[in-house]
Amino acid sequence: MVFDRYAPERLWKLMRPDAVHVWLDEDVRRRLSWYYGVMVNELPAKYMIAKYVEAEDNPYKLGYEELVDVKRRARRLFEKLFRDARAGKLTLEVFVKEFRDRPKYSLLDIDVALAKMLANPCRLCERRCMIDRSKRIGACRLDSRVYVHSWFHHLGEEAPLVPSGTIFYGGCNFSCVYCQNYDISQTMPRHGEVVDAKRLAWIQRMLRLHGARNINHVGGEPTPNLPTIVESLLYLDVNVPQIWNSNMYMTVEVMDILVDIIDLWLPDFKYGNNDCAMKLSAVPRYFDVVTRNLKIAVESGDMIIRHLVLPSHVECCSLRVLRWIAENLPLDRVLVNIMDQYRPEHLVAKYPRRWPELVRPVYREEVERVYAYASRLGIVYEPVS
Repeated sequence: MVFDRYAPERLWKLMRPDAVHVWLDEDVRRRLSWYYGVMVNELPAKYMIAKYVEAEDNPYKLGYEELVDVKRRARRLFEKLFRDARAGKLTLEVFVKEFRDRPKYSLLDIDVALAKMLANPCRLCERRCMIDRSKRIGACRLDSRVYVHSWFHHLGEEAPLVPSGTIFYGGCNFSCVYCQNYDISQTMPRHGEVVDAKRLAWIQRMLRLHGARNINHVGGEPTPNLPTIVESLLYLDVNVPQIWNSNMYMTVEVMDILVDIIDLWLPDFKYGNNDCAMKLSAVPRYFDVVTRNLKIAVESGDMIIRHLVLPSHVECCSLRVLRWIAENLPLDRVLVNIMDQYRPEHLVAKYPRRWPELVRPVYREEVERVYAYASRLGIVYEPVS
């Protein structure tokens, strides 16, 4: 297990001084105001609020439609408390004083019950493979267990996130031919440590207590592991922002769970059309699903969008991704990280003739063109690169 729990704070500040200086930028502070408030323990994380919103009935004994109905009523209080917290009326200090006793069953319990139902048969992601993963491997290459391949303080993430308490889960519902984490996502997804909800909560607690600014659920892809992730929050007893570092290919039903617990969205917006997504990641209806989920997510938390510039895919993907962001998301609340670190990996490196446009690094001219287009659209990307 990769985790240096005794790494001094001064080490990461020396290695990533931008992680300190970024918070002097008033625009970043404003755009990431909710995340920042939770990060510095001024505001309660969303999962903490959900844990103290009482459920009318025992959610573990209800059917799906009954659960949805009970959740609808419980969420009214949750949304009020979230609004109050966003407005600065419900600080963490006030929250701790007013919500001393946890209810027997909460909105978070409802979400746990819903996640477990959606996982069997599995319809957590939009592949909707409908497989009982306790008996067969799903489209995500996973059975019903959760495999954690590593967890540590990540110093290579965007400046506002460093040091990030990153948990790498095995498995993925994509088959990207250039995947840089192909060992844990595609070739050996079930070779990590098998964890249950209590163990996962302990990992998150240790990361936070030893200096992590957040808990960063990544992979692979975290979506297939949703039931255990949500359940772990029932046992987590420290205030910490929850980050969903994802390809955003989950179902609307899963989004309805995530909006109760995610403080900062870190979506990977890969392609500007469905054809490139099918060709390079074997994903149907990619653009339709991801853009739908981005619209839902941006209304319920802060957001940093990642986009990796691919060689020869500037016109068809990068420019279209940026144009969609500018036309559909509130640019005064979103940051974008335009990434230039593509390198030929996995199947592209093994079979270069199949994807000849991807066998080279991205040209600097291509990246500069994407930067210039983002600037023309009014997209802020420099502070988090």
